[in-house]
Amino acid sequence: MDNQEKSSLEQRLQNGVYGTPKINPDEQRRYLGTFRERVCLTISNAQIKERSWTTAVETELKKGVVTQVFINGNLPDQLTHPYVQVIAQAGGNFTLKTDPQFKTDPDRLALVMAADDAVYQSPIDVAKRYPVPAAAQDQPAPQTYDQLLKLVAEGVKYFNTVEISGKRKNLTAVDYYRSEIA
Repeated sequence: MDNQEKSSLEQRLQNGVYGTPKINPDEQRRYLGTFRERVCLTISNAQIKERSWTTAVETELKKGVVTQVFINGNLPDQLTHPYVQVIAQAGGNFTLKTDPQFKTDPDRLALVMAADDAVYQSPIDVAKRYPVPAAAQDQPAPQTYDQLLKLVAEGVKYFNTVEISGKRKNLTAVDYYRSEIA
């Protein structure tokens, strides 16, 4: 037996004893079983406890890029159930990941929305992609005219470039305007 045949035989024996080696196992653990390049949106365990992100999930599903949603099944049902409902109503596919390797620490992920192929989207963090407008946060009312102008500008930016409406063919205001004048 030459070295190549011996090496191939050793590899098969190793695979039989220890299982087939995984590509980027730490990355797959981090993103609930998928690769980073396929990820469209993530929600951490801390974020899912802070507020509801169901509209962000709905928006991502409407874009048509997401083909699979992975949900950390080790979290309490009251946290994950609203997302399961939104995904099911949109006709999406989801998988509850209950493997003990998927922890419930605040910095770990609760939900990962992914495509079948690489999409290389950035940012993928829900709070960065869908920031809460300043008016919706628990902040006092603006005290000066400049503060008011800044608040109005943030609101206009949000409603023109982030918020998607079914009345506008599931597009942002800017995208809808461009599609209508084209």
